[in-house]
Amino acid sequence: MSRTTTIVTAAGLAAAVTLAAAAAQAQVNVPKPSYKFEKCYGIAKAGQNDCFGPANACGGTAKIDRQADSWVYLPAGTCKKIPGGSTGPAKS
Repeated sequence: MSRTTTIVTAAGLAAAVTLAAAAAQAQVNVPKPSYKFEKCYGIAKAGQNDCFGPANACGGTAKIDRQADSWVYLPAGTCKKIPGGSTGPAKS
């Protein structure tokens, strides 16, 4: 591999890592919605939650689907209509 190819490859990798880090950072601070909302626990897909439990980071950090202590914002009154949804974290 030539030196030029190595430099271009390294620069591309660095750009990809920077973009991924920026995307991850953007997920951390999920703003509250402007509509009347509730937090619905236990329904988010892995990596699609709005926030997490007190001991963990926010936004996009759920490791598994339907993680009991991760939540998403939903319009008020919607959570109880979703199977497995709860307006509070699961009790341990």
